[in-house]
Amino acid sequence: MQIAQNSVVAFHYTLTNDEGEVLDSSEGREPLTYLHGAGNIIPGLEKELEGRDVGEKLVVKVSPEEGYGEVQEQLMQEVPRDAFQGVESVEPGMQFQAQTQGGPLMVTVKKVEGDTVVVDGNHPLAGQQLNFDVEIANVREASPEEVEHGHVHGEGGVEH
Repeated sequence: MQIAQNSVVAFHYTLTNDEGEVLDSSEGREPLTYLHGAGNIIPGLEKELEGRDVGEKLVVKVSPEEGYGEVQEQLMQEVPRDAFQGVESVEPGMQFQAQTQGGPLMVTVKKVEGDTVVVDGNHPLAGQQLNFDVEIANVREASPEEVEHGHVHGEGGVEH
């Protein structure tokens, strides 16, 4: 069965940046499982998997536009240190959930200067080309319930 809209896909992958640094991998774990066409993975990778079949291996290069987007400067902000109530020490690299007008947003602390903390609401991989080595492990038709819920149920998916 080829990968198409509303198929459940399981694949192994290694994700690297342009310097060859491994950013993530399914090595030693179960394959990543998702519902194709439901926006569960980044658009550029999903587009390249369309029409592929079990056992296929491919290398996919995903531009920032088709991955986690370009860096948006407006998502970098300076906030007062006292906005981190209850946190003893705020350090670069720490992540927090911020409440914004648009809803919750994960932010990463970029630097701390005295009473000011610079946070970044961009995805950590925004602005980067992503390089995937992929091997397709399984493809099956999604159940009506999976299609309705927009995600995979059971093994490799959500239990509810």
